[in-house]
Amino acid sequence: MEDSFLDFNEKKWPLLKKDLKKIVGNTAYNNWLKQLSFISNKENTITLSVPTKFLRDWIVNNYSDKIKNECNKYIDNIEAIKFVVKPVGGRVVPGTTRTIKSTDNQWKTTMDIRSNQTSYPTDFGAPLDPRFTFDNFVVGKPNELAFAASERVAESEKVTFNPLFLYGGVGLGKTHLMHAIGWKIKEQQPERKVIYLSAEKFMYQFVRALRYKDTSAFKEQFRSIDVLMIDDVQFISGKDNTQEEFFHTFNALIEQNKQIVISADKSPSDLDGVQDRLKSRLGCGLVADIHPTTYELRLGILIEKAQKRGVEIPPKVLEFLSHRIISNVREMEGALNRLVAHATLVGTPITVETAQVVLQDLLKTSNKKITIEEIQKKVAEHFNIRLTDMHSPRRSRSVARPRQIAMYLAKSITSRSLPEIGRKFGGRDHTTVMHAVKKIEELKHSDTNFNEDIELLKRLIDS
Repeated sequence: MEDSFLDFNEKKWPLLKKDLKKIVGNTAYNNWLKQLSFISNKENTITLSVPTKFLRDWIVNNYSDKIKNECNKYIDNIEAIKFVVKPVGGRVVPGTTRTIKSTDNQWKTTMDIRSNQTSYPTDFGAPLDPRFTFDNFVVGKPNELAFAASERVAESEKVTFNPLFLYGGVGLGKTHLMHAIGWKIKEQQPERKVIYLSAEKFMYQFVRALRYKDTSAFKEQFRSIDVLMIDDVQFISGKDNTQEEFFHTFNALIEQNKQIVISADKSPSDLDGVQDRLKSRLGCGLVADIHPTTYELRLGILIEKAQKRGVEIPPKVLEFLSHRIISNVREMEGALNRLVAHATLVGTPITVETAQVVLQDLLKTSNKKITIEEIQKKVAEHFNIRLTDMHSPRRSRSVARPRQIAMYLAKSITSRSLPEIGRKFGGRDHTTVMHAVKKIEELKHSDTNFNEDIELLKRLIDS
C-alpha cells in the first residue's frame, strides 16, 4: 500500500491534475483547482486538501464528479474521496472534512460530524442577463456619462474609477450597464472573477453566514474576487450589521486594487439610513447619474427594441409611445410588448388608435402624473415669474420665453392637443403653441446651455 501511495503521489497526481486542466479549461483550473493538493491514498480512500473552507465547498459542489471520474482512471476500487482544509504551511484543520462516498454505485456527499454544522452555501452570485450588453444600450444625453464610465471600467486592464457609483430612478439602465460591464470583462479578461448580486442578496448571504457561524467563509468568498458589482445598495439602509461587513469588504477590495461597481436610486450623499463613513467610501470614486429619459432617447430605445424583435411598427405609434410613457424604460418596453402581443394574437394592425385602447390603463396612469398646471408652476418658479404671467397677455421677453418653454413642455410631456394647451395659456390659438414649440426646438439645437436648462426643467417636473 505504501508503494501504491508513493507511486500515485509522485507520478500520477500531477498527470491527473493536468487532465483536469484540459477538461475544465485554464480559467476554471487556475481559479479553483490549482490549489488542490494530494495527501494520501489509503484503504480505498483518497484524501485531498485545499487551503480554505470556501474553496473546499466550491470544489465539492462544482467539480467533485470530474475529480472522481479522473481518479477512477488511475486507481481501481475507490470508495471515497475526502476533501480537507489545510492552510498553506499549516496542518489539516480538524472537523473540516467533506467526503464523497460510493454507496450502491451512487456517489453521495457527507460532512465530518465533528464540524457540527451544515456547509456554508456558495451560490453567492447572480447570473448575468444575456440581453444586457453595451451593444444594445441606447445612449443619449441623460446617460452618456454613465455609459462612457462603464465602458472604461469594463475595457481597462487597470482599475480606473473605484468605486464606479451609478445612480438614477427605476428603469433607467443602471442594471443594464452593470450586466454589460460583467459581460465585457468576461469576454476580454476571462481570468478575472466577476460577481454580480443585489444588495439584498449580499445581506441575505451575510445573515446565513452568521447563522452557520462561519463568517470566515463569507469573508473569503467576497474578498477573493476581482470585480464586485452590487445593485440597489439603498436596500441595506438601516441594516447596521450588514453595513459594517459591507464597509470592511469594500475596504479590503479597494486595498487589493479590485474593481467595485455600485448602483443605487440616489447619490451616496443622499442615501438615508446609511452610515456617514460608508457614504464617504461610496462617493470616493466616480459618481455618475442617469437622468430621466428625453423624448429623443425614448424614441431611440423603442426603435431599437422594435428592430430587435423583428417587428415593423409605424413611426407615429413609436412617437406616440415616446410622448406618453415617460416614467421609465421598463414600463415603455412593457407597453411595446403588450401592443405587439395584442396585434399578433388578435390580428389587428398596430396604430395609434389601437395603442390608445390596448394601453388605456397605462396611459391614464401617465396622465395623472403630470398636468399642464404643474408644468406652468414649475416653469414659473424656475424663471422667478408669477404664475399668472402664464395666462397674461404680456409679451416682454422675460415672460414670453418662459411661457413658450412651458408650452413646449406641455406638448412634449402631456398628451394634450395644441388647442387644449392654448386654452390653458390664457385662451391662445393653437398656432401660437405651434410657434412656441418650433422656437424652443430651434433654440435647443443651437444653444447647449439652453438645452441643458430645458432638460433640468423636465427632470424637475418628472420628480
